[in-house]
Amino acid sequence: MPDTAQGLRHVEQVMGTVFSFDIRDRPTPAVRRALAESVRRLHRVDAVFSTYRRDSHIRRLARGDVSLSDCPPEVAEVLSLCTRAAHDSDGYFSSSPAGALDPSGLVKGWATEAASQLLHEAGARHTCVNGGGDLQLRGQAADSAPWRIGIAHPLRRGHLATVITAHDDLAIATSGTAERGAHILDPHRGTPVTALASLTVIGPRLTMTDAYATAAFARGDGACDWIETLPGHEALAILPDGRQIRTSGFRRYGS
Repeated sequence: MPDTAQGLRHVEQVMGTVFSFDIRDRPTPAVRRALAESVRRLHRVDAVFSTYRRDSHIRRLARGDVSLSDCPPEVAEVLSLCTRAAHDSDGYFSSSPAGALDPSGLVKGWATEAASQLLHEAGARHTCVNGGGDLQLRGQAADSAPWRIGIAHPLRRGHLATVITAHDDLAIATSGTAERGAHILDPHRGTPVTALASLTVIGPRLTMTDAYATAAFARGDGACDWIETLPGHEALAILPDGRQIRTSGFRRYGS
């Protein structure tokens, strides 16, 4: 974990993706310990929630080998948050999108937000925790300098669709087809969603912002109209033909 007087950075491969930590505060012993604990917790989350490991608690729960009470308490917490996201989105967020228990659409954002919170509690006030492209930002990148986050254009490799400027704590989550194809299903129809190329949602905290991005993408047409109904959240949608749709308040953050 290399560190300097100006900050501390770390990259960890876990949960099938890459997590990066960019801490712009002085790396005190407490902050270093919080970073190490954050990394340990990410590996624990992977062990508990991985849908690829037969011995994970979520796989064992899905098979009926264990009950919810046999699982670590974070399983009940995550499933409760999934229920909330499903309710808020009229069922367009689902923890069983293909008929099997799979809370992956919420877990990564929840784990990223939790890591950010752990650093904050240790005294780190200016941080960017990036979980596979979804971010929880706090404070500033430097004195009087906000975080500036480029959003990749899903149809033009190497180009940016916009740059988001974060003047305060902010979460950014993107769902799309550029990296994994049409992998998000409409849970009401069980079919892949192709109405959008990408959808970026901005909100205060990443757990629900990430879940709402997945749900809005699954909605397809009308995604931004639905995000408009969520207080504190904004969105940018890019259609397969390159057209862009923004919620009314998105201009406060991006071009």
